Amino acid sequence: MNNILITGCSTGIGLKTALTLKDNGYKVYASAREDKDIKKLNNLGFETFKIDVTKKDDISNALETIIKNDKKLDAVFNNAGFGQPGAVEDISTEILKEQFETNVFGLHELTIQAMKIFRKQGYGKIIQHSSVLGIISLKFRGAYNSSKYAIEGLTDTLRQELLGSNIYVSVINTGPVASKFRANALKKFNANLNIENSHFNDVYLQELKKRLESKVDDTPFTLPASSVANVILNIMQSQKPKPRYYVTKATYLLGFFKRILSTSLMDRLLNKI
Repeated sequence: MNNILITGCSTGIGLKTALTLKDNGYKVYASAREDKDIKKLNNLGFETFKIDVTKKDDISNALETIIKNDKKLDAVFNNAGFGQPGAVEDISTEILKEQFETNVFGLHELTIQAMKIFRKQGYGKIIQHSSVLGIISLKFRGAYNSSKYAIEGLTDTLRQELLGSNIYVSVINTGPVASKFRANALKKFNANLNIENSHFNDVYLQELKKRLESKVDDTPFTLPASSVANVILNIMQSQKPKPRYYVTKATYLLGFFKRILSTSLMDRLLNKI
């Protein structure tokens, strides 16, 4: 039975992917940061690990246990991540580091630890959760944009270094997908921005905050979490998975516009989103 370790399985894409793979006969090691989520995952029948991806030992202990149990590791899905809203000028260096600790450095730590296993056994699959915002950038998302661009750079480089190795790395560029991403972003928005003293005070209060607080997600082209889960299933079933998978029409459209429009035209288009 092929196995996979997935990070960030508390809700949304991570949870749906874990369920989908489990239902299709894969052995899923589902991880989350909080005890309540671990309990939920256990009740759903998963073998679980409590993993905060910013903690190297959490990752090491999980991988050591998997190898002890199964003598192999077939795949990892680096799904854990969050978005810090706010204009670039309002994001302190400390807050930017926090964004990168989870989205980039945590992802990188699991990747390089898994690579040691994959090199030894001679095969493996690494699935990196990027975003349409790893292809294009949107205002007030600078911290998140930059973290996803970093994932793109690391993954593009690793893919070249893996040519001919029977180890495959795929990046998933998701557009709008139904999840608790917005609710988590609101927490970071309230906790980390000095809204009152910002140049963008009015925009924050009249537009961004209201959008984050809204219970109705009317973002065009939004798809359910199953749209990503099915892509991960396809990767697991493929002998030679593709290097890149777009999810949602928004990703296809914006990726296309990025290729054909000038930077100035692209900026004007994106500024309306």
